[in-house]
Amino acid sequence: MKITNQMHGLGFKMFSIASLLCIIFILRAASQDVCDTTDQASREDCHPEPNAAETTCRARGCCWHKVDQLGIPWCFRPQSRSASCGIPDIARGDCHPEQGASPTTCAARGCCWMSSSAAGASWCFYPAADKGYTLGNIAETSLGKSASLSKALSSSSLPFPKPLSKLKIDVQEETETRIRVKIYDPASQRYEVPIDTPKVLSKASSTFYNYTIVGNPYVGLKVSRKSSSSVVFDSTVAPMTFTDQYMEITVAVPTSNLYGLGERTGSLKLKPEDGPKVTFWARDQPPDPDKNLYGSHPFLLGVESDGKAFGIFLLNSNAMEVGLVKTNPVSVNYKTTGGILDFYVFLGPSPDDVIQQYSEVIGKTMMPPYWSLGFHLCRWGYTNTANLRLIVDDMRKKQIPYDTQWVDIDYMDSYKDWTLDPNNFNDLPNLVNDLHSYGMHFIPIVDPGISNTVGYAPYDDGVNRGIFIKTHDNSSFIVGKVWPGNTVFPDFTHPDAGNYWYTHAKAFHDQVNYDGLWIDMNEPANFVKGSLTGCTTGTNDDPPFVPPITGDMTDKTLCTSAQQHLSSHYNLHSLYGHFEAKATYETLMRIRGKRSLIISRSTFAGSGKYTGHWTGDNHSTWADLIYSISGIINFNMFGIPMVGADICGFAGTVDVELCTRWMQLGSFYPFMRNHRDRDGDGQDPASSMFTSTLPIMKKALEQRYRLLPYLYTLFYRSHIDGKPVIRPLFFQFPQDPKTYDIDRQFLWGSGLLISPVLVKGATTVTAYLPAGNWFDIETGVESMGGTHVFDAPLSKINAHIRGGVIIPTQDHDVTTTRSRVKDFTLLVALSTTGLASGELFWDNGESYGTTGGQNNNFIEFKAENARLTSTVVLYDYAVKMTLGSVVIYGVHSRPTIANFNGHHVPFTYDSNAKVLRFQHLNGDLLKSLTFTWS
Repeated sequence: MKITNQMHGLGFKMFSIASLLCIIFILRAASQDVCDTTDQASREDCHPEPNAAETTCRARGCCWHKVDQLGIPWCFRPQSRSASCGIPDIARGDCHPEQGASPTTCAARGCCWMSSSAAGASWCFYPAADKGYTLGNIAETSLGKSASLSKALSSSSLPFPKPLSKLKIDVQEETETRIRVKIYDPASQRYEVPIDTPKVLSKASSTFYNYTIVGNPYVGLKVSRKSSSSVVFDSTVAPMTFTDQYMEITVAVPTSNLYGLGERTGSLKLKPEDGPKVTFWARDQPPDPDKNLYGSHPFLLGVESDGKAFGIFLLNSNAMEVGLVKTNPVSVNYKTTGGILDFYVFLGPSPDDVIQQYSEVIGKTMMPPYWSLGFHLCRWGYTNTANLRLIVDDMRKKQIPYDTQWVDIDYMDSYKDWTLDPNNFNDLPNLVNDLHSYGMHFIPIVDPGISNTVGYAPYDDGVNRGIFIKTHDNSSFIVGKVWPGNTVFPDFTHPDAGNYWYTHAKAFHDQVNYDGLWIDMNEPANFVKGSLTGCTTGTNDDPPFVPPITGDMTDKTLCTSAQQHLSSHYNLHSLYGHFEAKATYETLMRIRGKRSLIISRSTFAGSGKYTGHWTGDNHSTWADLIYSISGIINFNMFGIPMVGADICGFAGTVDVELCTRWMQLGSFYPFMRNHRDRDGDGQDPASSMFTSTLPIMKKALEQRYRLLPYLYTLFYRSHIDGKPVIRPLFFQFPQDPKTYDIDRQFLWGSGLLISPVLVKGATTVTAYLPAGNWFDIETGVESMGGTHVFDAPLSKINAHIRGGVIIPTQDHDVTTTRSRVKDFTLLVALSTTGLASGELFWDNGESYGTTGGQNNNFIEFKAENARLTSTVVLYDYAVKMTLGSVVIYGVHSRPTIANFNGHHVPFTYDSNAKVLRFQHLNGDLLKSLTFTWS
């Protein structure tokens, strides 16, 4: 928002000359008795910028006295004001959070202006006398404690209207590792985020934390670990502000190793020394650094120096800014434009534990269908079914592993949802049936903008049901413009929106037998600002504070004054994609009766229960290749593990080397899709552009397909336990500080480390292997922990199995339908002590209800003392599962004899790589198996 608009929203006007002189006179008079000119050495500079003058100095309420000695400021703070402003950087409550703060505007609010060397600290802040709120009575409750808060008398002028004079703070001891604190208005119901969270009826019988509600130096909550007394959450370090449309709270944390806060593009680790500010407001914005992007996930994870982790989640969907301040301790400054302050604090102690605890609040992830883990192909600009069929046939002809074909908006009739272009894509239903006959799948795109054309069934039906978002006064449907032209927008919080969505999704499914849906443009995006008729000048469309988002709150989206069933769009905007994903998930359950794949552009905390995500309209650059790793790791922390980036880049021109390296890296994305825009040549692997590197791309895809049983088991663990599928190295090695900054390598689960080439022209990769032993997945060559330079010609991506892990694999084929019937292989990576373990979850890959202890098979593997065993924990899915091979890494001497279930079996041994192999076993995995060697 422009400064002029911000000032208008606050009711500020330009000072006239007379008003300015009046202020100068008053401030000068007030400071006459404290402008001691004798003690020149202790003068505190009140005008560090150049060109100080008496007029500008006095306007700041400061003293002016010229001296001849160099280094002595002529403009200095009065003694009393210096004391009032002499507070620690961490205690600086932001008195001018809008853009355009200056010493003059700061002084006009009665606040302090002082520069700071602490990155992220406010230069305009409340004086020491302003405590924000005072603490009233503290009472015990059935869930914990409760206290009343009263607005403290302030020497400053609060810059935002409608401050709340009375607040309440509720602390709930929900579990032994989770504590919740809510700060709200007890006299009036304010908006709260309408997503499901656990309903706790009584407090935990024991906890891993202590907490206190504190009144000094400022009102707030301190949460500490019982085991170490480390304070992981401390909101008592700065004054809190709570007005109708602006709230600010500062939380001190015990570490600078901080992660999360998204959706954003950049390094994995947040860097307090840079004073980063992350803004939250869902926006149709390509994934560029320092921009607010498609989703909102105000979740923060920290790792302390002893390796213990904690998490902080602010359940708030309003426009928000979260800034890190390089204070001691590091502080996290939250500014939000509405709702309440509703924090969850998670005590871990491991990073994995924190994510599991977070998933218990926002919901466990959906279990994807097995076929969705295969390779997906798409582009915007196929133009017609005939062109699309040529690509499908070429991929088949070249035997490229490939499971799902997607189409972008060009398949639609005039870009209208649930329609088919009768001229160019009339044969699409037949192509989809052909895909199905080959064991493949099909997914089309759907946008939320509904053409407001009378006679178009999705519009007429929506009008009759009254389910479109309305204008500020509920008098009509708000109209924007998207791909089909003038559009209205379904309100997915409306109680009838689910039936509406199902009706038209089902009608289109009867025509085109799709297997999932791609929901795009759902921030919601809008090609005009607010609406065709503009927006109001009220405080919802022109609020007193707007975080430093790209554009403003109505730019490229709807008026925030628009009305939805549950609340205003001002409150619900960043939840639009979340509720569309929920409606789409429930719709596909009704239509297909089995697991489908949904990929959504906009997400919120908890969206992983319904959908996966792709990181949006990225660019064909090496930088975007690098950023894709931290983006995918972040979404695994956010509880959305089914995530990937558009392989080879969506926009721009990709070269052969970049696309080949991207296909290698993408083969380790949880969601693997190659997608580009309508400009330029195709970048599918079968394209003639990649003739020279097609064998390399196929090799990467074949390796992925072999690893799918392991990946599918990781998704099962995520679905059941909330564990991330992909994770940074510090998740597995939290006590190794060398892992804290690494975001160019990552792990699949706990057992597979991927170290891709991310630099043009590189033929080696420098990789850090944490403590222990690691084995090259292709050769079995062992490396010990430390920094290594591995060969990485264009034909290779380095991946290492951690010693102590057993990975189930399966022979590859061109689709998952065909690979699922192939023989299994166990890759056994022995630790330095000869131990290893692993597991395999197996079901039919698409039915609901197979993860709850029935209709699946679950097998555990264990190696110790030159003995490998498998144990069938559950056998409730009748299917053939054949173990064809076992490969054991780290066998340091050649065996003389080997047995399989008590019978001698042949084996091979590689004395250089120290690898023992058993082949042609024909073992039944649904029976207990035993291997021994000596």
